[in-house]
Amino acid sequence: MEKLSAQEEQVMLAIWKVGEGNVKLFMEHLQMAAPYTTVASTVKNLEKKGYVSSKFFGNVYVYKPVISEEDYKKRFLGNVVKDYFDNSYKDLVNFFVNQKKLSADELQEIVQMIKNKKTK
Repeated sequence: MEKLSAQEEQVMLAIWKVGEGNVKLFMEHLQMAAPYTTVASTVKNLEKKGYVSSKFFGNVYVYKPVISEEDYKKRFLGNVVKDYFDNSYKDLVNFFVNQKKLSADELQEIVQMIKNKKTK
C-alpha cells in the first residue's frame, strides 16, 4: 500500500465518508476547494494505486473504496510510530503530552480504555 499525498488523503476522506459515488459527490464532502479536473485526476490516481475501484454507469464513473479508513490508519500510524518514535507508542503519547496536545484527563481516559480492554 503506497502512502498517499496530502491531497490524495483529503479526497480519500471524502470517498470514505460517501462510501460510493462520483467525483461531483466527493467534491461536496471535501475539506478543501479544488477544481473538478483536479479531483477527478486525484481519484484516477487513487484507482491506479489500488485505493478505489470504479464502474461505468451511463456516462459517469462510480467509485468506491477498496481499502477501509481503519486499515489505512492502522498501516500508516504504525509506520509513524516506527519511523519517528522508535516503535514506541509510549514515546508517541509522551510527545503529545509534551506538546500540550493531551491533557491529564484525556490521559486518564486512555488508561481507563486500556484497563477496560484488558478485562474483556
